[in-house]
Amino acid sequence: MSRWKAASALTVAATAALVLSACSGGGSGSGSTDQNGSSTDVKSMAVGKAENASAGTFKLGDAPAWNGTVTVGIDDTYSAYNNQTPDTNTSYNYYVITTVLAGSDVLDGNNKVLLNNDVLDSWNVTSTNPYTVEYKIKPGVKWSDGAPWNCKDYYLGWLAGSGKVKSFNSASTTGYDLIDSAKCVDDQTFVTTYSQPYIDYKGLFDSAQLLPAHILEAKTGIPDITQLTPTSDPALLKKAGDFWTNEWKGFNKDLMPASGPYMITAFDQNQGAVTLEKNPNWIGAKGGPAKIVVKQFSDTKAMATALQNGEIQVVASTQPDATAADTLKGLAAQGVTYGSAPQLTYEHLDMQYKNPVLKDEAARKAFFQVVNRQEIVDKLLKEVQSDAAPLGSLIYQPGDAGYQDVYADKSGQGAAEAKKTLEADGWTLGADGIYQKNGVRYSVTISHNNNARRDQTVELIQSQAKAAGIEIKNDNDPTFLSGGRVSTGNYDIALFGWSQAPFKSQSQPLYTTGGNQNWQNYSDPKVDDAFKQAVVATDDATATKFYQQADAQIANDYASLPLFATPSMWAFQGIDKVYMQSYNGALWNAGEWAQK
Repeated sequence: MSRWKAASALTVAATAALVLSACSGGGSGSGSTDQNGSSTDVKSMAVGKAENASAGTFKLGDAPAWNGTVTVGIDDTYSAYNNQTPDTNTSYNYYVITTVLAGSDVLDGNNKVLLNNDVLDSWNVTSTNPYTVEYKIKPGVKWSDGAPWNCKDYYLGWLAGSGKVKSFNSASTTGYDLIDSAKCVDDQTFVTTYSQPYIDYKGLFDSAQLLPAHILEAKTGIPDITQLTPTSDPALLKKAGDFWTNEWKGFNKDLMPASGPYMITAFDQNQGAVTLEKNPNWIGAKGGPAKIVVKQFSDTKAMATALQNGEIQVVASTQPDATAADTLKGLAAQGVTYGSAPQLTYEHLDMQYKNPVLKDEAARKAFFQVVNRQEIVDKLLKEVQSDAAPLGSLIYQPGDAGYQDVYADKSGQGAAEAKKTLEADGWTLGADGIYQKNGVRYSVTISHNNNARRDQTVELIQSQAKAAGIEIKNDNDPTFLSGGRVSTGNYDIALFGWSQAPFKSQSQPLYTTGGNQNWQNYSDPKVDDAFKQAVVATDDATATKFYQQADAQIANDYASLPLFATPSMWAFQGIDKVYMQSYNGALWNAGEWAQK
């Protein structure tokens, strides 16, 4: 979303072999490296060639255009041009559309929120009462099909995300639902008026939200989308919402133009490969490779081997794998640069409150007590990122000013403490070694997608829990995230990752009563109130205080257990600089890539 960009549920699908201890760690060849094996100059690559951090602006820097193809490996496949519906919302769509669709903001490799100065002149709060934000769009910005990229696209973004029109099935409405009025003053001026202050406004109208209004108008017969309001003719609203929700999946060249530097020209669903070529109407710098192919590798080790063999030029993996990391670190002699850094993504376990066992707070507490997160991190992550550690927050990352570890005393106390918790609540140990209460055994299933690291995580938890009389079953379902199970709450415990842009208000729909991404059916009035006050705060210090209150109360309820900030792992050759942005992937500045 620049909203947690609708809080992307990571669908990483690597099939690496079980790794329960760190590998020996390969040498990185010539050149100095940091403690993670990254080249020491990788950090400098986090900044765009023409960005102005002090002014808060980003433009693609001038780079030579070159007639070549760069193939980029990622863990899972692109599936939709519209990444904002519950059934399409994954990080792997962002990794492609970040360079295909232009938005108001750009996140650099340091997670700085920058105005996209290639397409916008400004975004300004013009009034605090009522809270009003004005966007000034550069004249002459066009879609790849020649249509203007302008205020209509912003208006459609608001209409779709507002939550006021049910036929727009938006994965998240946070922020957009606070906009009372959205209007186009002219083609280049869009003004939003809020019902309350919203200091995270820079996270709205990002690239994924700004879809082509002119395409929707042409295909639905709606002459002017800006004349459509939430109180318009229901039949027209349904036409618009149904098209937005259903027709921008997969790839159809006629329906899916580009507003960024590259456009999609082909999608091979069977091979999991997307082809990108230069957008002839892009208004910004014209550099970078002529063609980019983004290809799925479900096995991270195979991705590393493909780089070693010259089949691909960039590895961009959200699946930390020790063996693959060791291979990539050892390729410096052939000109490969390796990088790793914490992502704006956290791996976690969600308790399903409708489950007959887990609706019992003591049962949730005992589960938290037996999960040894340090063991999980040590055995599964250290080779990728040597300073990886358990995560202590669901809202903040360790580098954030508001970060406090509110889980250190909630998890990892061991089997003996978990048994005490259960027995004090009336659970008794059965003859089979499993606790039971009122005829219900403490047997629950952890569900996740087809991901070897998650299988390994569950195996570790099974061993930890067994000593406490808790039975854990492993449910490895390749369609768990994409097939609707997680979004309908069809699980006991869900193991997956949320990918989060640096806007804390985007946590609200995950953990508040009735939130549209609160799939675990969790509810606590104290959490609801804390979020409500945080979101309306007019300064960061006040907002932080209330977000911290919400964070601590969720921990006290034993609702969700954060495991770790998931490290990214990337490597490249034949290009001058690549940095895997921790939310949008490696292509955020692909138009600046120069041939090396």
